[in-house]
Amino acid sequence: MSKPRVAIFDFACCEGCQLQIVNMEEEIIDLLSVVTPVEWREAISDQSTEYDIAIIEGSITRPEDEERLKTIRDRAKVLIALGACATIGGVNKLKNNFGMDDVKSSVYGEARDMPHLSTYPTKAADEIVKVDYKVHGCPIDNREFAYIVKCIATGKEPVIPYYPVCVECKEKENVCRFEYGEICLGPITRAGCDARCPSNGAWCFGCRGFVDDPNMNAGREILEKYGKTVEDLMHRIVLFNTGRKEE
Repeated sequence: MSKPRVAIFDFACCEGCQLQIVNMEEEIIDLLSVVTPVEWREAISDQSTEYDIAIIEGSITRPEDEERLKTIRDRAKVLIALGACATIGGVNKLKNNFGMDDVKSSVYGEARDMPHLSTYPTKAADEIVKVDYKVHGCPIDNREFAYIVKCIATGKEPVIPYYPVCVECKEKENVCRFEYGEICLGPITRAGCDARCPSNGAWCFGCRGFVDDPNMNAGREILEKYGKTVEDLMHRIVLFNTGRKEE
């Protein structure tokens, strides 16, 4: 049985999630035992229009990129969104809080009307095409990435946590960030990061997106307990989850 062919593509992003793959070092050899990379600009010069699994990093910010994503989707049997920019729009969606003319003027100045600088409100991959799997986070956890790809390549269904980061925090016996007077998004953010930020002295930024069914009543109780408001929470949410406030 031949190994699935994998192609990795990037759109609007810092490519930090792809660097996490490179950072797997010798562990990437184990991953290569189950897949064959046929295109990956970060690591190889080969290009291909034939692949079984397409992995895309970055959000969609231009009409031509939307068409390119649709072409990739048509060619791939499986499409994986890699990292917060691809899965939820990420930091790039902060742009959507402003008018596009203002954004172009602020960034490009007098060159704003040049054709190659076209832009539109940022979209996550699944706002344009069907996404089969998501590797959450900013940046991704390379162990989770390897697990998901291995599962897909061997015909297994990867199990992605559906519970909030708070569960992982409690397992690690972390002091709740609310106790430090901070606003933490752990109660509404999907787990799977091993509570990386709270475990290292920071509040959860929400880079893995919302849990599927957040306990809003419990969330309000936490805010009230620590003297915080919904507006305080919304101010934090906007960093990684612009446009997803009502979900």
